[in-house]
Amino acid sequence: MRLDRFLGNLPCYNRQQVRLLLAQGRVRVDGMVTADPLLEVREFSRVEVDEQVYQAGRPARYLMLHKPAGCVSATHDPQHRTVLDLLPAALRDELHIAGRLDYNTTGLMILTNDGQWSRRLTQPRTKQPKTYLVHTEDEIGAHYVDKFREGVYFAFEDLTTLPAQLDVLGPRSARLTIVEGRYHQVKRMFGHFQNKVVALHRESMGSITLDPILHPGEFRALTDEEVASV
Repeated sequence: MRLDRFLGNLPCYNRQQVRLLLAQGRVRVDGMVTADPLLEVREFSRVEVDEQVYQAGRPARYLMLHKPAGCVSATHDPQHRTVLDLLPAALRDELHIAGRLDYNTTGLMILTNDGQWSRRLTQPRTKQPKTYLVHTEDEIGAHYVDKFREGVYFAFEDLTTLPAQLDVLGPRSARLTIVEGRYHQVKRMFGHFQNKVVALHRESMGSITLDPILHPGEFRALTDEEVASV
């Protein structure tokens, strides 16, 4: 919400008073004086007028987790361990998952309480690349590369996947980069060749790469640079 609208929605100020408050330098957002009426006020912003706090804000949290196999990408599950169960209880409140992984898929998972930020990371229209290390049951043919680049047709949705980059690493291993996140997309792309994916590990999302020092089940906060990259 724009700052002038935020202030104008308060019962104590009308639009003329808001303009005057901004012009007189009496408004602070996150501790900084601002006269910009278009400045975005979010749920994380602290807004003050003449030392009166009208929104205290709350801390934004951005966590990187190395997801192990055998836990579900959910905030609650009555039967299985969830990725949130891997975090201290004090950190779990209001977190959601930006980009889910299957039960036995491992690798990078992002958890945050910032919905606007996570949408930029995961929505198809932003075309943020996601890179996976893939191991298959059968050998990966050289012709997979061209097919993945041109797109694989999914009959159920009646659509063709966007171009993807496949780098073959060995007879049964490859690195795949996609810009979508459709249901079981990687497994279904290899399924086009009747080749079963036996292990799947997400290495990166956008420019955020899984920290190699994190063991399965471990997490850390994203750096300011990582947050700003989305």
